[in-house]
This record gives sequence, structure tokens and C-alpha cells, in this order.
Amino acid sequence: MTIESILGAIVIGAVIGAIGRLLLPGRQAIGWILTIAVGIVAALIGTAIAQVMGVETTQGIDWIELVMQVVLAVIGVALVAGLRRGRGAGTTL
Repeated sequence: MTIESILGAIVIGAVIGAIGRLLLPGRQAIGWILTIAVGIVAALIGTAIAQVMGVETTQGIDWIELVMQVVLAVIGVALVAGLRRGRGAGTTL
């Protein structure tokens, strides 16, 4: 892995995570680092699913793959926000 591929994954993960977070209604109690992490994971899983399904890689934007990644990011943000909300519900200070 090169530094360019790592930086590319972070940038793409940030964009995918932000889009997923924007599409999810309501307020999510997660920070930007978790949003980027969810976006990176969603991008990787979405790409893997697209390859398994035989989605062709094109020179332009792969819209089917991008939609898969964003849907996975919405699901991931919802799961992480739900887990963080559930974890903090029973604590009192």
C-alpha cells in the first residue's frame, strides 16, 4: 500500500461517510473520525460486493458501486450512532 492509496481511502471514506450521514434523518451522536471510519469500511465492503456481483469497472464514476457504498455508509452510521446512544443511556453522573 502506498501513501497515495491510504490518503485516497481516507478522502473517499470521508466523502462516503459524510454523504451517508447526511442522508440519515435525525442527529447522529458520532464524531467526524467515526464518520470517516464508517465511510472507509462502507467503501471497501461496497467495492467488494460490486466485484462479486460482477459490476464492471469503468473509466468514469461507477454509479452502482457508489450507491452500494453510500447505502452501506447510511447503515453503518445508523448502527454506530445506535450503539453509542445505547451505551450511554444507562450511565449517570
